[in-house]
Amino acid sequence: MELFFHAGGEDRWTAGVALVPIWENENILVTCADLAEAAPFLQIAPGMRDVSGRKGEISVVYGHKDLPYSRVMFIGMGEKCTEQRSVLEAIRTAFAKGVAKARALHLESAHIPFFSLKRLGDELVALEEAVYAANLANYSNSRFKKTTKDKMLPELQWLGIGFREEFVPDEARKAARKGERAAECVILARKLAMAPSNVLYPETFAEKAVILAQDSRLTVTIMDEHELEMKGFGAHLAVGSGGQHPPRLVVLEYAPKGHENDKPIVFVGKGITFDSGGLCLKPVAGMHMMKSDMTGAAATLSSILTLAEEEVPNRVIGVMALAENMPDGNAMRPGDVVEGLSGDTIEIVNTDAEGRLVLCDALAYVQQTWDARAIIDVATLTGACATALGDEVAGLFSNDDSLAEQVAAAGEKAGEYSWRLPLWEGYKTKLKSPVADICHTGFKRQGAAITAALFLKHFIKDNTPWAHLDIAGVDWCEKETALCSEGCSGFAARTLLELGRGDF
Repeated sequence: MELFFHAGGEDRWTAGVALVPIWENENILVTCADLAEAAPFLQIAPGMRDVSGRKGEISVVYGHKDLPYSRVMFIGMGEKCTEQRSVLEAIRTAFAKGVAKARALHLESAHIPFFSLKRLGDELVALEEAVYAANLANYSNSRFKKTTKDKMLPELQWLGIGFREEFVPDEARKAARKGERAAECVILARKLAMAPSNVLYPETFAEKAVILAQDSRLTVTIMDEHELEMKGFGAHLAVGSGGQHPPRLVVLEYAPKGHENDKPIVFVGKGITFDSGGLCLKPVAGMHMMKSDMTGAAATLSSILTLAEEEVPNRVIGVMALAENMPDGNAMRPGDVVEGLSGDTIEIVNTDAEGRLVLCDALAYVQQTWDARAIIDVATLTGACATALGDEVAGLFSNDDSLAEQVAAAGEKAGEYSWRLPLWEGYKTKLKSPVADICHTGFKRQGAAITAALFLKHFIKDNTPWAHLDIAGVDWCEKETALCSEGCSGFAARTLLELGRGDF
């Protein structure tokens, strides 16, 4: 969807419909006098009697078709709220529903009158979130549809932002573009995570990363199975030992001019392109969703690409640990002992707890290679986290209070919420192994999200700020929402983007 900026007043606005969110019982022609002037027909239009602002209610009010501004859509946001999170959620939902309605009307374009956003708080923030939501709502996951594609609702061709001023304010243009790029970041993560595992596997993921980074300021490094073995990635290789497609480690480094020697922020993404559970086979129900077990890697790739496109003044590195976890005669077995890159020996108890194995080697590699300012790993790691927190909140673990606050704040701005869980030191005893330096999982299910995080923490040097986002439960949208169709959510892509931007 193209994004256009229209200055000079309503006579130059030609989009199919204007999108105007409205609070319940709000007298919009009073609270937004500019709208009454831009579309004077609203003051006498009979359809205004149906505009109540009730949550989810959409009213389209028409003027004469020859008017340059002849169709206005009012999207109800419900009772007025003042808490920032609730306001931003209401804005995103309203504009997403507005775009969905415009698509249902088979319109080619929509328009956001900038002056109408002033009632919603900071108009620049509102504009960023409006453009973000509009782009997400316009996206259709139709890559693999053939015979049914023509039956889908058409996407909008363009979205306009209208200004009554003679020139578009620079800050407004920047805010809209930020929202647009954030949406593109999330959409790319969704596309990657929704790709079937026979299409996207470690080698093709790595190839995709190279292609996407071609025209950017990124340095790309790919390690194949031979280099991983030579360097000692024993835990990572164990996970991929049963798969037809060998594992890969992909590293993307963004070092803007003047910041080449800065301590980097490092994102580490779990990239299990398909997780069968290995020899500890998963039940068939829901196994098709395991193509999205690489959402952490998808979020890492998409966020790094966007940060490089924006030329943010921060050095950022993305590390994606890729493998497929499959059962065959070469697959790792319960009871096996492997040596990780850190030099620790690891006892494998449950082959379905594979994500922490690729991550522990990736985390060790990061610390051996860079003096990181902070490390943030993202992984669909434990069903226990989904059980504890449900399908709207990710689990956040950290050894550094300041970093934990930054990650939570970035997620708050992104609309991707997390809840901090404890790294309860007493549970470390659950990871004791009678035959190796550490066991990669506890022998009981209780506290499994915490023991998984403690396993990762074992590979973090004490003075390195580190945070772990367990996104199991939030990586897949089982029921379509205004902002996400059924399937992969791309959760954490925008959180990482906001962390890299550093302006939350």
